[in-house]
Amino acid sequence: MNCPVCGGKAIGKVGVDQYYCWDCCVEYRIDKEGVRIYEVAEDGSLVALDPKNEFIL
Repeated sequence: MNCPVCGGKAIGKVGVDQYYCWDCCVEYRIDKEGVRIYEVAEDGSLVALDPKNEFIL
């Protein structure tokens, strides 16, 4: 599996259909609608990178 943002292969699974890219430091979720991409804030919360927050692979 490659990161949908940077194409990197340093991917870790952090939950059910939820992954973290160690290359570009984003977290993303895959569901039937597509891929939802988040930035991890300093307090550990997730911040959507795109207002619509929907990317289709």
